[in-house]
Amino acid sequence: MIQYALKCSNGHTFDSWFQSASAFDRLAGAGMVECSVCGGSDVEKAMMTPRVGAAREAEKAAPSLAKERNPAEQALAELRKNIEKNASYVGDKFVSEARAMHAGDAPERAIYGEARLDEAKKLVDEGVPVAPLPFLPTRKAN
Repeated sequence: MIQYALKCSNGHTFDSWFQSASAFDRLAGAGMVECSVCGGSDVEKAMMTPRVGAAREAEKAAPSLAKERNPAEQALAELRKNIEKNASYVGDKFVSEARAMHAGDAPERAIYGEARLDEAKKLVDEGVPVAPLPFLPTRKAN
């Protein structure tokens, strides 16, 4: 779709949308584009100005994502900060690390990472204490 500023032979200006530039040419050539003010069919494209200002104004009007959080968002952010500060990120090795700690093959420590749902269910069935996090972990290397 393309929007054109149009002008009729009587000096009236108006805008209209067309499927393509060639669609406008075809319709105007057949006399099927009419002035929205007087109905005249002698219509041509008028000088158009770019819409630079509107985009800049839209950027200014865009809501800030850094605005104050509601209490639930604040609590989640604090929980995440606490977990990332006090636990080791083990990434996709979470299942094997949790299982090894539960079996006594690795020293117990606070860990967090990633596991598929079926793997997490197996850990729970085996009695390994795990809990899902209410956020996606930040991928980082320890």
